[in-house]
Parts: sequence; structure tokens; C-alpha cells
Amino acid sequence: MKVVVFDDDGLMGVETALWVQDHGYEVRLVPAPGGPHSPAPTPTSDEMAETLDGCAVMVHLAPAPAPRHTLSWLRATGELLRAGAAAGVRHHVCLSAVGADRITGGVFPALKAREALLQRSGTPYSVLRATQTYEAAEDIADAGTEDWIVWVPPAEVRPVSLTDVAILLAHTAVSRPLHGVLEIAGPEQFGLDAFVRTALRAETEYRRVRTDPRSPFYGARLRLLDLLPGAGARIARTTYREWLTGRPAPDTRP
Repeated sequence: MKVVVFDDDGLMGVETALWVQDHGYEVRLVPAPGGPHSPAPTPTSDEMAETLDGCAVMVHLAPAPAPRHTLSWLRATGELLRAGAAAGVRHHVCLSAVGADRITGGVFPALKAREALLQRSGTPYSVLRATQTYEAAEDIADAGTEDWIVWVPPAEVRPVSLTDVAILLAHTAVSRPLHGVLEIAGPEQFGLDAFVRTALRAETEYRRVRTDPRSPFYGARLRLLDLLPGAGARIARTTYREWLTGRPAPDTRP
């Protein structure tokens, strides 16, 4: 069975592809349609047919774009779905974010719209919604930085290891379609400010972190519990401390 993983040159795609291989399946990792690293904003029919030749499962990992690029991103997603159907793809797996079904601003409506496209496509599907990964803490800090102060809203989070998400994505890809949504979260709950502050200190980087209810999160206004998973979520095992301990020191990384 051939699995094609569409990602935007991210670590999630690499790890997911490796775990799919670990299950004993053929896998190909390619740039996601509409992403900044794609060879074209919307690949041609011939390009998509070549990519998906013999493909049984598609895994779509591309993160949501900035709001101004949402329409072209969704158009490319629609083209990908149609190409998959024409190629006989039997299972489409999509990575989304916890909160996509209830947060109305920022990048979240694009994720919800992508889920809706998938559900209406007629192809058997699985949606995996993940909480923020441990690896994303510095990106969250950068997005909220102003004059060396990181501004974040008062929100609770259950961040998760990227590897734990990739393992579940690979398992989902080689299993029967869910025809629904599965959530994954980490084993611990933090305030968003504490999560970001701990990450910056681990990098020996001392921007101050402040909480302000007016601060957006990737363009969205959050309520306290918006980023937390539901009761039926899959809870990963890797704790934040274990993940931090296993990382190489900042001055030894390539």
C-alpha cells in the first residue's frame, strides 16, 4: 500500500512518513498544494495524477495559512481532494487543531472549512485534531512578541509532543477510516503563559511573558478553555519535562 504525505517542509511530515514506513508501507513525502514550498500554488492535473499514482492513503498536514491566503489554500485543498478521488484514494487523513470547531477567528476558520471539504468529498476520511506541540512554543512566542515582551491571552493548554502526534497520524493512516474526528493532547495542563515561559527559559532566552485578555492567539480571541480537548481525546504519554530533558542543548544543535 502506498501512502502520500503532503506537508509544507515541516518536521511533522518527516516524522509521520518515517512512522508510516515503520508500519511496513511505501510512503512518499511531497509539498502540500498551496503551500509556500510547493512547486506551484495549484498543481496541474497531470502533476497530481503522477503524485497519486497507486496511492491508497493521503495524509494532509499543511498548517492553515494567514487569513488573506485562505481562499487559495482551500481551492488547492479542493483540487487535491478531487485528484485523490480520481486516483482511487481510499482514505484521506487530515491534521487539524483542537478548537477548530469552536474558535471563530484567526487561522481556525480555515481549518474548520478544510474539515468540511473533506467530510463532503465522499472519500473515507479521518480528522486528527491536535493541541499545540511542544515544538511550537517558540513560534507562539514569536507571534505574540512586541518590544521584547511576549503577550499571550489567559488560556489553558495541554501541549503534546510532535512525535506522539506523528505516531498517531501514521497509525491512523494505515488503519480503517474513522469517518469522524479524533483529538490528541498531552498529559499535563498549563497556562499558555507558563508553557511559553518555560520554553524560552530552556533556550536561555529571556523575553518577558505577560498575560493580557486582549492579546490574540494567531489572530483569534480565545476563551479560557478554547484550546483544551474534549473528554474523548487520546492522551499522549510524553511529558513536557521528558521532552525538554531529551532535547540537545541549544549550543549543540545544528
